[in-house]
Amino acid sequence: MNPEKIRNFCIIAHIDHGKSTLADRMMELTGTVSKREMKAQLLDSMELEREKGITIKLTPVQMHWKGYELNLIDTPGHVDFSYEVSRSLQAVEIAILVVDATQGIQAQTLANVYLALEQDLKIIPVINKIDLPAADVPRVKREIINLLGCHESDILPVSAKTGEGVEAVLDAIINLRLDRKPQTQTALRALIFDSYFDDYRGVVLYVRIFDGSLPKNSAIHMMAAGSDGLALEVGSLTPAMSPKPALEQGEIGYIVTNLKSTREARVGDTVTLAKSPAASPLPGYKNVLPFVYAGFFPVSNEDYKTLKEAIEKLALSDSALQFEPENSPILGFGLRIGFLGLLHMDIIRERLEREFGLDLVVTNPSTNYEVVLNSGEELEIKSAADLPDISEVKEIREPWVKGEIILPKSMIGNVLNLIVEKRGLQKNLSYLEDRAVIDFEAPMANLLTDFYDQLKSITSGYASFNYELSDYRTEDLVRVDFLIAGHKNDALSVMCHRSEADRIGREVTKKLKDIIPRQNFEVALQAAIGARIIARETIGAYRKDVTVKIHTGDRDRKAKLLEKQKRGKARMKRFGKIDIPSDAFTVMLKRD
Repeated sequence: MNPEKIRNFCIIAHIDHGKSTLADRMMELTGTVSKREMKAQLLDSMELEREKGITIKLTPVQMHWKGYELNLIDTPGHVDFSYEVSRSLQAVEIAILVVDATQGIQAQTLANVYLALEQDLKIIPVINKIDLPAADVPRVKREIINLLGCHESDILPVSAKTGEGVEAVLDAIINLRLDRKPQTQTALRALIFDSYFDDYRGVVLYVRIFDGSLPKNSAIHMMAAGSDGLALEVGSLTPAMSPKPALEQGEIGYIVTNLKSTREARVGDTVTLAKSPAASPLPGYKNVLPFVYAGFFPVSNEDYKTLKEAIEKLALSDSALQFEPENSPILGFGLRIGFLGLLHMDIIRERLEREFGLDLVVTNPSTNYEVVLNSGEELEIKSAADLPDISEVKEIREPWVKGEIILPKSMIGNVLNLIVEKRGLQKNLSYLEDRAVIDFEAPMANLLTDFYDQLKSITSGYASFNYELSDYRTEDLVRVDFLIAGHKNDALSVMCHRSEADRIGREVTKKLKDIIPRQNFEVALQAAIGARIIARETIGAYRKDVTVKIHTGDRDRKAKLLEKQKRGKARMKRFGKIDIPSDAFTVMLKRD
């Protein structure tokens, strides 16, 4: 098809503003999917996506409208999956910005707009859910005009649920004049913006053809990875795979390859023809760094190999996932996995348990720290257990994030208090109509556990939150260890600021007291910084009346039996083994 008749676009929005529903209406209107095959959120094919009502993976689909070819990429809305959004933005020229008419602009709306502006995309603003009684279209229009500096006539009101106004959006896409750069070379250059491993077909790549064309059965070369393969099948997604003889310039499609691992064709790599390679690759993506690390251990050590294979398979389609082996004296062999956020971690844990049938123990999430030793050597540690002897440490740096919260004006006080509680610093306060935008900085570790839950709780769900990594700062950090019956448990150790250590020690020991079952002997739970104990709780022993079998009232015989029981309990305390439930390792995530 003539490249002038091709439009590549994606839909960006805050979570739950109606991206996937708008994509459904577009597919219906363009006749891409028949009424019989149609179902709500059709592009959310993963079981977890349908259950949670959120988009986790970007999904491409090709449609045809009034003689034009439209390639849509449906993107996630949650902050943890912003990497998926940034990848899809690099493969398109147009972004449809969807804003909920009842909620207005939210934190992730702003973040996605900035991502789109960085890529120099044409933005079509759309107000969704205009059919709802609570919709306030004039207010939301003013917010969009303030944000984009566009005209009121550029904003399209739609109802993705009823289909009202969706035709106008499709027309706006084909009527946009695109400043396409003239083709500088005829050699094939295709950007890989996603990939996954199919058990039956091997590695499947989703690509955008920037230059040249890719015929079926061509020998291909990955420019960054340096690997070679065959394009066994090429075609477009409608949304099912439909093979074609070739993919032409400007198109988005898929390539079924003979590669055995996506490490040979990484996301962001440039595909070219092996016989006539391109002179230079396309600009790829910046390498994404995990924010959150957690240890994943199988309940039975026999499942370690299964866990490793399962993570490798998930990492094929999720390039943000990073992992390395970890060994714990208590939990055995496992993996330390890096995630983009807590929701990302939760999704991966559920996928491992459902799709691979694994029973897992997950340790408290932590972030990475930079440690400078007295010798001048710098280390990066991913958990408190890796911290060297404190006498060798000169300074510890922790990651700080830049955050942005959008909330109603009346709730500013409570949120500012929450930011201060988390050792955060308020940087700026601005206003959007009847809402406020708070810019702040805070330590990453303090936002990991329940900051988002607390924010939603004190704002009755009206606040939205977005963040990005800022820098590493030297702080007075200590390692808090937890001892169970005198034995230190590395999997429970946490890094925290010295001013918060006592509070965290007391809170965690109290929670552990509720989780660990009572034994036949007394169990001491202690929190310690080095050799100094900062908190203690005691789990009382089960009591058994050993004197019940004595029918006489002889005091000496009773005392003799009680003394024997006391010696037995003392012996058990020395040799007794405590069974620690898996809940204990995620104690920091539990709310009171």
